[in-house]
Amino acid sequence: MKFKFIIFGIFAIAITSCTVVQYKNTTTHQATQLETREFQTRNYDTNDTKLIMKALVNVLQDDGYIITNAVTDLGVLMAKKEINLNTNTNTNAGTNTAASNDFWFEFFRKLNDNYSGNHKHRNNTTQEQIFQKMKLVEVSINVTEYGATSRVRANFQAKILDNQGNIMNVYPVDDGKFYQDFFAKVDKSIFLQKNGL
Repeated sequence: MKFKFIIFGIFAIAITSCTVVQYKNTTTHQATQLETREFQTRNYDTNDTKLIMKALVNVLQDDGYIITNAVTDLGVLMAKKEINLNTNTNTNAGTNTAASNDFWFEFFRKLNDNYSGNHKHRNNTTQEQIFQKMKLVEVSINVTEYGATSRVRANFQAKILDNQGNIMNVYPVDDGKFYQDFFAKVDKSIFLQKNGL
């Protein structure tokens, strides 16, 4: 009888030691505040904040943004861009380019699909069709002088509006590649601004 318990114990240990348990990670990595701040910030080797502000204004205007507020003394710059989701064209005056050719439109379209899905639904109380009509991309930028250098932090946020003007979804742009591409344009603009081109 003792022999059977020993055999059973060895058999139980052998079976449980061969079992591999894999836990599936169901949570996605949320960037910490420090990680987010890191990809939203870029340092420049000039303390001429006015030059940097002009370069930022040029980049934003080139991409179809409308400057809504600029305070050079504080180093604050705010802008917005409206994208009509139905006709695939920008709603800003003076832009005739198709949004499908616009880097920003494609980026925010894909980002929005990841956050909320691009679908239509019905409102049961009025039986009127509600759908995504416009995306409003807002940016706030802070330019700070640090001795002989300057630090620029940009924060983009997107809002999805329905056909009645109500906000359907609001989300921060938290993609590092987006900010990398934005700051690459700012780098070029600062170079052009410094050289008077």
